Amino acid sequence: MAERASERETGDKAARFKALALPHLDDVYTLARYLIRNATDADDAVQECYLRAFRHFDTFRGGAIKPWLLAILRNVCHAARAGGTRLVYTADTPADDAALVPLWREAIDTPEQAMLRQHSSGTMQRLLGELPAEFREVVVLREVNELSYREIATVIEAPIGTVMSRLSRGRDLLRAAWLAAEAKDDAQ
Repeated sequence: MAERASERETGDKAARFKALALPHLDDVYTLARYLIRNATDADDAVQECYLRAFRHFDTFRGGAIKPWLLAILRNVCHAARAGGTRLVYTADTPADDAALVPLWREAIDTPEQAMLRQHSSGTMQRLLGELPAEFREVVVLREVNELSYREIATVIEAPIGTVMSRLSRGRDLLRAAWLAAEAKDDAQ
């Protein structure tokens, strides 16, 4: 009888976890790609994140699960980096753009529009990847994952003022890099 109750509790836990956590898988993976900069290592980090989250799901206090998952992922990524595992990526490494292309479009792009969109997207991904880690992290959490300042502060374990200043500085660096890239393209 006790075994059945335990199995039922585990099944309930798995169903609740699946319903709450899986909708955020893309956001967790996106942050992993920006933090780790390698698709294979990002896959491993996301898997480890979800394993840890499921293992400790009983400690989740409710509320928004997305910041909780992103905080776990951040810890996994930092631990992997500190452990000296293979997390080296250079800006020259081609990004896996296929994973970032939306599955739907309202209108079919002309070849020219598709090329411009791909160029702009690739440039922005490269520029984001070149930002210093502390700025890249908050920019991705805010602009890509659309977290609030308070949620970002929870994820990175820093005061909201730090989040705001890093976000401002990161946006300034990104804007300057974008303008420099545009000027370089115009000169060619």
